[in-house]
Amino acid sequence: SGMLDLSSGAVLALSGVISIIVYKSTGSLVLAVIVALVIAVVCNIINAIMITHLNAPPFIATLVMQQAARGVALLITNGQNILQIKNYTIFGQGYIGAIPISIIITAVITVAIWYILRHTRLGRSLYAIGGNEEASIAAGITVKKNKYIVFMINGVLVGIAGILFMSRVNAGLPNGAIGYEMEGLTAAIVGGTSFSGGVGTTMGTLAGAFIIGCLNNIMNLIGVDSYVQQIVKACIIALAVIWDIRSKSKKTRKVILVEDKPAA
Repeated sequence: SGMLDLSSGAVLALSGVISIIVYKSTGSLVLAVIVALVIAVVCNIINAIMITHLNAPPFIATLVMQQAARGVALLITNGQNILQIKNYTIFGQGYIGAIPISIIITAVITVAIWYILRHTRLGRSLYAIGGNEEASIAAGITVKKNKYIVFMINGVLVGIAGILFMSRVNAGLPNGAIGYEMEGLTAAIVGGTSFSGGVGTTMGTLAGAFIIGCLNNIMNLIGVDSYVQQIVKACIIALAVIWDIRSKSKKTRKVILVEDKPAA
């Protein structure tokens, strides 16, 4: 849809630690999950308000939310990790048969998002908004409404990520997931999603995530310094963005040449 979210890592941490606080207070996994999703969705609705009604660029709006969400997470935990989360670890470490629950959740989400993008009016509208927002408005697409919907969906996914992250590390970490928004952006870009919007697929993003994950593991196994790993990822993003810009420029030139060609 032509927007990005720089707040996802911080909102992930906020929703995750509040979810664990609720679980330790009530003992209810269901309530803890609901709270995580609600917190993440509310944060993303605030993002949508800043973007659609206050006309803030997505970069600025989500950067503001990043700082705010991280600050709240540190404030409510006093900067301390929450330990002894007991059965909360089932989400990230549990199995159904021989299959990890986290893999099942990922598969379900992948199919759901694929269906939304490929087979629903919302999905087609998001591609149109990312391709040309002014043309989408002229075509009768309710751009503001769709932006709210896509941010709410993003909130649900970030909330689920918060639950999985905290259960995987077996603790509530208010400083957790720092830089994860860049991991997500890198995976999406490597998977073929355009920074300017209008282009991208679910399976491409999933493939991008696998590539980045494998690259991280390889660099860790061969002992590449963590600082060097950051440089490598930055170079990958730069190359992917340059490729995207050049590809779009070539397509634009072809369209102009076709339009300028005299009729036979």
